[in-house]
Amino acid sequence: MTFQARVDTQSSFLQIVTILVKQNMQKQKILIVDDDQRLGRLLTRYLEQGGYETASVTNGDMMNSQLQQESYDLILLDIMLPGKDGLTLAQEIRNSSDIPFIFLSAKADISDKVNGLEIGADDYITKPFEEKELLARIHSVLRRSTTTHNKQKKKSQAVFAGWKFNLLDQTLSSPEGVQIEITSSEYQLLAAMVNKPYVAISRDRILSIISGRKWTPLDRSADMAISKLRKKLETNPDTPALIRTVRNKGYQLAATVEFVDPS
Repeated sequence: MTFQARVDTQSSFLQIVTILVKQNMQKQKILIVDDDQRLGRLLTRYLEQGGYETASVTNGDMMNSQLQQESYDLILLDIMLPGKDGLTLAQEIRNSSDIPFIFLSAKADISDKVNGLEIGADDYITKPFEEKELLARIHSVLRRSTTTHNKQKKKSQAVFAGWKFNLLDQTLSSPEGVQIEITSSEYQLLAAMVNKPYVAISRDRILSIISGRKWTPLDRSADMAISKLRKKLETNPDTPALIRTVRNKGYQLAATVEFVDPS
């Protein structure tokens, strides 16, 4: 195949993918996390030509800062990064969020791929890669994520221990059918807990949820937020049964959660 033929083929493929992406009412946002700034620029240019919005950062601290400021539909994550490596960052992402991410790494051993996928990656692509394959895989992951999200929207009411928590209209009803008033921060905190029952949420994560700042050992804001939520949920807040303290880890919702259609 001649060079021009390859260019024409790639251009046609890009046009098709661009049309598919632009069918969405709003551009999907992709966060690139790679310390190779040249690669970051190339990925940015290619993805934006494909109809996506992008941002590019070079380490985990910058990634976390960006995630606090913006909402992203997908993360492209390198493994070998300065500071925290991509595997550590991936575990942190999965502990606090359902945002899809794809490992983009030079580590090509099958054990590396298996490890990455077991952590929770939605795909694993080795460097060097074909740009059109990358774009196709991104589109596939985002399509699956959108389908899952749409299914979850149909089952937007979390039921646990008799409580009914509507994640769309942000209402909470007791087992007796009494509607309980909750604040915006209480809603966000309870939403994080019902999405990961029996999983401890750290004080640092709680403070990030309710105020967007990092927790320090002298800061009691996270514990106060839990205390206020317990007073609304627990029969006896002094001996909590629903929101339990997990030593050295944080707090967990100790109840089975079922998501149902509120209608």
